[in-house]
Amino acid sequence: LGTCFGASFNPSDMGMLLLQVSCLCGSAPCLLCGCCPSAKNSTISRLLFTFFLFLGTLVSIIMIIPGVEKELHKLPGFCEGSGSVLGVQTHVDCGSFLGHKAVYRMGFAMAAFFFLFAMIMVCVRSSKDPRAAVQNGFWFFKFLVLVGITVGAFYIPDGAFTSVWFYFGVVGSFLFILIQLVLLIDFAHSWSQLWLRNAGESNAKGWYAALCIITFIFYATSIAAIVLLYVYYTKPEGCTEGKVLISINLILCLIISAVSILPKIQDAQPHSGLLQASLITLYTVYVTWSALANVPTQTCNPTLLVRNSTGSATATQLLTTWWDAPSIVGLIIFILCTLFISVRSSDHPQVNKLMLTEESTAGVGSEAVAVESGLHHAYDNEQDGVSYNYTFFHLCLLLAALYIMMTLTNWYRPDESLRVLTSPWTAVWVKICSSWAGLLLYLWTLVAPLVLPDRDFS
Repeated sequence: LGTCFGASFNPSDMGMLLLQVSCLCGSAPCLLCGCCPSAKNSTISRLLFTFFLFLGTLVSIIMIIPGVEKELHKLPGFCEGSGSVLGVQTHVDCGSFLGHKAVYRMGFAMAAFFFLFAMIMVCVRSSKDPRAAVQNGFWFFKFLVLVGITVGAFYIPDGAFTSVWFYFGVVGSFLFILIQLVLLIDFAHSWSQLWLRNAGESNAKGWYAALCIITFIFYATSIAAIVLLYVYYTKPEGCTEGKVLISINLILCLIISAVSILPKIQDAQPHSGLLQASLITLYTVYVTWSALANVPTQTCNPTLLVRNSTGSATATQLLTTWWDAPSIVGLIIFILCTLFISVRSSDHPQVNKLMLTEESTAGVGSEAVAVESGLHHAYDNEQDGVSYNYTFFHLCLLLAALYIMMTLTNWYRPDESLRVLTSPWTAVWVKICSSWAGLLLYLWTLVAPLVLPDRDFS
């Protein structure tokens, strides 16, 4: 770090060169020094790891877009059979690194990368641990490691790999959906508390009006979505599973909404209310929609994708699919949740304990020095203790990588030849069970102060 700052004050070209080299090999602050305001070392490191995840996601998106292989064949000498350049004929099969095969291998590479760091960072307690330097630095070499794992993943034989990795993706996605629900519940409680506190401090009725309007919008959107689910994903005759699943989640959403405004609940938790319940209801409706979009019956699922880009289920090229609307929404939620994990700690100690993140008091003096000196750099806020569990953070990104892998492939299960895609009931039940788990978790946050009166749930 000292080398980075020392070189930054050298006006010569050699000094600038040393600056760039030290930034590649040094700590996270070097990568952003002079470009961003002073920030915590821990926050910048999390953002850079998240950037690696987003970079892998972008590559996966490009790989699965229908028509990419056709465009690559237009480049002379790039793909096998696309002509030669200066008499040199390439032998690269572009189809081998496109489509679902490529997305699964990118997902494997990112999961392996974050699993590696999760194991390396076990029991790191402070930045004084030598492994903390690996967590917060050496970003160029980390990128090389990720590239190396990715290249190696494409040499994995097809065989049963895709079928087996599908189930790893299902389990990881289920766990990441639960993490999404925890973050959503925490966000809803923090949002309501903030607006109610602002309303109480300013004596302005506008905050209460805003709460009412947002709550109404959430409930109105949820009701409209449920009506559309009944219209498009059920039939008067048949489609019993869809009718039952929609009805069960509708009843559960009504229950949590009613419980949230019970007098005893309000006495125990004055900040609980319909805003949180409406947001949880809206998310539950989305998960229900996403689950119904994987029902493998064409008559009960108008959005079922069973064809590839040529429209033939038995075409010679590897299968790709256009993303459906639930997958696009899932991609947006994925981005927001991973950023949320990277930059924010909860306002509630219980959530911080559950997510293994706490705002450390270490580094407060460094923050003051950074502000007073006017230097744009990150300061070490983890000398006395880490502000988040390194291993748990990497495991969250691992689960996020599996979730985005399943989202980009619409949760479809390919066969060993990658020429037939099916939408299994496994995906439907994983999503439905995750929605039930989220509703039960939110219900527990409401009744816990009454069930365990001796514990502090403030």
